[in-house]
Amino acid sequence: MKFSTKVVHAGVSPDPVSGAIMTPIYQTSTYVQAAPGDHKGYEYARTQNPTRDALQNALAALENGAYALCYASGMAATDAVAKLLKPGDEVVSTNDLYGGTYRIFTKIFERYGIKFTFVNMGDMQEVEKAITPATKMLWIETPTNPVMRIIDIEAAVAIGKANNLITVVDNTFASPYLQNPLDMGATIVLHSLTKYIAGHSDVVMGATVTNDEAIYTELKFIQNACGAVPGPQDCFLVLRGIKTLAIRMRQHCENGKKVVDFLVNHPKVGNVFYPGLPSHLNHEVAKRQMRDFGGMISFTLKNDSMESALKVLTGTHLFALAESLGGVESLIGHPATMTHASIPREERLKAGLVDTLIRISVGIEDADDLIADLAQAIDNS
Repeated sequence: MKFSTKVVHAGVSPDPVSGAIMTPIYQTSTYVQAAPGDHKGYEYARTQNPTRDALQNALAALENGAYALCYASGMAATDAVAKLLKPGDEVVSTNDLYGGTYRIFTKIFERYGIKFTFVNMGDMQEVEKAITPATKMLWIETPTNPVMRIIDIEAAVAIGKANNLITVVDNTFASPYLQNPLDMGATIVLHSLTKYIAGHSDVVMGATVTNDEAIYTELKFIQNACGAVPGPQDCFLVLRGIKTLAIRMRQHCENGKKVVDFLVNHPKVGNVFYPGLPSHLNHEVAKRQMRDFGGMISFTLKNDSMESALKVLTGTHLFALAESLGGVESLIGHPATMTHASIPREERLKAGLVDTLIRISVGIEDADDLIADLAQAIDNS
């Protein structure tokens, strides 16, 4: 089944009671049992919910995985995966990492004796050097947030397998439309469903997908025991969003290329970070492991002025200044003070995240209108 068909049909089926083509919202907290332990597969809604089950089945299909689990947010999914570890374990991750992930690693899990090492994962020799006998997990983002580096998933997986590590890939920026890390050997794929998969800026949710039954069983236990589960209404919204994922991603990619072409030719724009550019450091890796290059772009201005950057950030009309990404509407943000403010400045600078970096999530509006909006904001900066 090809992807455009899969997003409409995989993992879901008409309601057996009514024939409803859309999965019903099972808005219930508990389920009646015929006798103690004699039930229809559902006992309590924290543990199971038919709407959530349909979504989990759909997500597993999209990532070519056997098992998927949903959580109340992307950070709840990150929290669940980190709980696979125990005190004394170590994790090697990229130094260009979403600020919320960095925060939960360093401010929460380091309290419990788990060590995190952040390296340039564009250089696999650095990854290998960082591994110790205590290392249990590789944590990858690709494309990275917000400098848009591409990490070679297959190379990282090879290192992980050689060292008996769990390899986790945060696939939020790409979505299953652009790449499938499980097909490249990753152990767990993680998503903030809030972003491209839901796609309409109306829900917060996270997910994990794996082919490893033992890891799924443990994550399922954590999901139920800790209780960070999404409600059925939110699951319904993500199921609805998935049905248009393919056509939305095609438009995000098409618009992204047009916006990048505008940016690289604008006399006031400095660096443009986008894996589809032949000049991008990891362009060849991106071509190999991604089907297209997405709608996420970061850039700086040539004058490297904070005042000018702020004028651009507050001067757009269609690009809304807001957190998040991956929705149908275009967004603009300042990572240093918004999404990555929890990372110490010296660490941000080491990873190439300068204070003047601007990140945009290109939506599905008309590309000409988006370019005109950016043009007037940059011209007036």
